[in-house]
Amino acid sequence: MVNVTVISVRSLTKYIIMALVLICILLGIKVIVKKVSMPTNKVSSVLKNANFISCVEGTLPNIKGNSKIQKLEEDAKKVTSRGSSLRRMLSVELSMMNTLIEDKEEDGVVESSIEEAPQVAHAETDVQTTQVEENNITPKYNLEYGTVKVKNESKKEITPDTLTPNITLENKKDVIIFHTHTCESYTPTENYNYQASGSYRTTDLNYSVARVGKELETQLKSYGFNVTHNQTYHDYPEYSGSYGKSLTTVENILKEQPNTQMVIDLHRDAVGSKPEYAPSVKIGDETVAQLMFVIGTDGGGLQHLNWQDNLKFAIKVQQKANELYPGLFRPIIVRNSRYNQHLTKAATIIEVGATGNTMEQCMTSMKYLARVLDEVNK
Repeated sequence: MVNVTVISVRSLTKYIIMALVLICILLGIKVIVKKVSMPTNKVSSVLKNANFISCVEGTLPNIKGNSKIQKLEEDAKKVTSRGSSLRRMLSVELSMMNTLIEDKEEDGVVESSIEEAPQVAHAETDVQTTQVEENNITPKYNLEYGTVKVKNESKKEITPDTLTPNITLENKKDVIIFHTHTCESYTPTENYNYQASGSYRTTDLNYSVARVGKELETQLKSYGFNVTHNQTYHDYPEYSGSYGKSLTTVENILKEQPNTQMVIDLHRDAVGSKPEYAPSVKIGDETVAQLMFVIGTDGGGLQHLNWQDNLKFAIKVQQKANELYPGLFRPIIVRNSRYNQHLTKAATIIEVGATGNTMEQCMTSMKYLARVLDEVNK
């Protein structure tokens, strides 16, 4: 019968740490010897006589006699103090680790310790969608294009031609996600209960709108999009000037990715007088936060040559959303401020829910938004 050495992952970790300590001791000896100006040939002799593998044998019982380890001993004896002694020592140590793992795998004792990434659940399309009336507000609008409703709050005249979504993106796979108001947060729940740094605000990115952005990033990547998700604080410690700060962030990203056209500034809507406001829709058995496009113009006086394209892109997306999940989006709002949307032809603000929504509802809505964007860009 062949004797098989079984070493647990925990034990292997302990041995690795002990081996690294031995490396540090040997390096310390080298430094001390160097300081007293020991000749190079003597340093080499010290390292040779140290018999590194013999030290390791003392901490890894029952491996002596293994043919692979004997081969490593012979290699270790060749280690000298010149040049890359540390690199060679580490190489020997890593080879030993690989040998142990290979031996255990061959004997069927150990399976891979690396867990596979969980499969991303995509949104289904053949599902019933119903509006949730509780804690909602009746949406207002003054323009329509097919099933898409628009509330024009700007000084700009919006013609039927402006509403026609006759826009095609040259780059349909690159997406930038960022947050001008990174600290915006939601109604706490048992699973997402955070330390507030203000009214529905937190600097913990795991509980703010940045976490919702991470969910959108994950979903989009699962469809093959190339996503850059920036989580820089633009509203902390100072809230004022947030858009100026986020402008710099996006400009810097676009210097590296000049062909990106889809740029999403992900927010959480806020209604100060109604903190329980929770615009929601039920898709199948899931209650999800409603979404809303906010599109800027040059009505405030700042140059913005892309605002009509931005609006057309939002209408195109919302058309598809209304086809797949009626009610997922609230009416588009058009305003005078440009919101940094002058940078590309498909730049938008997307408001995800409001203060009354939960993190779970907002994260779930990203599953449906990603499906819509994938369908639009096919």
